[in-house]
Amino acid sequence: MQDLYLQELEQAKDLLIRYGGEFSPFIVDTASGSYMYDLKGRAILDFTSGQMCSVFGHNHPRVLDVLSRSGEKAIHLMSSILSPPVIELAKKLTNELPESLSKCIFLNTGSESNEVAIRMAKLVTGGFEIVGFSGSWHGMTAGAQSYTYSKTRKGYGPAMVGSLMIPAPYEYRCPIEHCKGSCDNTCLEVGMKMIDQQSVGEYAAFIAEPILSAAGMIELKPSYVLRLKELCDERGLLLIFDEAQTALGRLGYTFAFEEYKVIPDFLTLSKTLGGGLPLAATITSKEIEEQCYNKGFIYMTSHVSDPFCAAFGLATMQILLEDKMAERAQRMGSYLKKQLLELQMKHECIGDVRGKGLLLGIEIVKNRETRAPNVDLGDKISDRCLELGLHMNIVRMKGYGGVFRIAPPLTITRDEIDIGVSILDQAIEDCS
Repeated sequence: MQDLYLQELEQAKDLLIRYGGEFSPFIVDTASGSYMYDLKGRAILDFTSGQMCSVFGHNHPRVLDVLSRSGEKAIHLMSSILSPPVIELAKKLTNELPESLSKCIFLNTGSESNEVAIRMAKLVTGGFEIVGFSGSWHGMTAGAQSYTYSKTRKGYGPAMVGSLMIPAPYEYRCPIEHCKGSCDNTCLEVGMKMIDQQSVGEYAAFIAEPILSAAGMIELKPSYVLRLKELCDERGLLLIFDEAQTALGRLGYTFAFEEYKVIPDFLTLSKTLGGGLPLAATITSKEIEEQCYNKGFIYMTSHVSDPFCAAFGLATMQILLEDKMAERAQRMGSYLKKQLLELQMKHECIGDVRGKGLLLGIEIVKNRETRAPNVDLGDKISDRCLELGLHMNIVRMKGYGGVFRIAPPLTITRDEIDIGVSILDQAIEDCS
């Protein structure tokens, strides 16, 4: 088996384009609940829910049930043809949203959902300038990539005209070196003044994640978002909330923006919506949709409104609401965060613990006083965790240090959290 395992890894290197650095040094055969099982049968506890998509665990029984039943009906249709799963999913989603978010389109990926929101915002405003945060990640297609300010920009030529950026409110490392540990929104005020100086007067939208995951779990606080909305309204910027990772219970709410006294003009969903299947959505108001329609809005792709994937969205919404997954995320997230804070007290290398619900981050540093990043140590801890049976994901960007993104499925048990934290504790011990 060992020889076969190594042979499979070598074949992968020969056959596959490497799209994000090196591939992980193991091959998964099956996955169920909070665990993945490699070709040797070794169980690996998954603290990332796949690519943050299997929000209710790998191969949830109700998702598998839909896989069988939906396959017997329509899988794919002409883009202009609708089906019951698409209409029912729109009903389910809008029933959980404010009245101003009542028109949906269903796509495949987060990149697409953001492309639609940006495209509609440009059409309805007549502008083309889109503002985003430093460290943001909104997708890999041309438009979404242009407003993604993480490590994916260099080497691909010019971004789209009108791409503007303000600093993210990174409390642990103030981007303008103004405050330490408690953001007072100065970075927001300064950032908006700076884009005013760069703007050519063609504002369209501001795109924001409630937690900037790729930037190292930077949380937007309610007071910050309230002021952000005021500044957007002053400029005629429509507000897009990209809830790829934060929606469907993960932060303890059905949608993360429920914590804010702000309703976005567009809500984009992806990752968590399909329960592990490719499904995304863009949701906006009837007024915006009507204006776009009258102006000839078009966004036709091969798999828009596919009934097969929409059926998984229905299953995901059912699990979320019937099993009270948002409440569960609050409870289990509090339990996990408490344990991570205890690890911080024990290990000098844990500089910060942050996040909400079951979307948490721990930042690895050389020294707590200087807060100097220690990305190399983070990589070693990650590798050791995998050896001990825990899959962790570390994000690293220049100026942001190394941060573990901890996003286990919302179905995770206390025993599984205890196992994961114990492995992490041992890995830090072994590597420090």
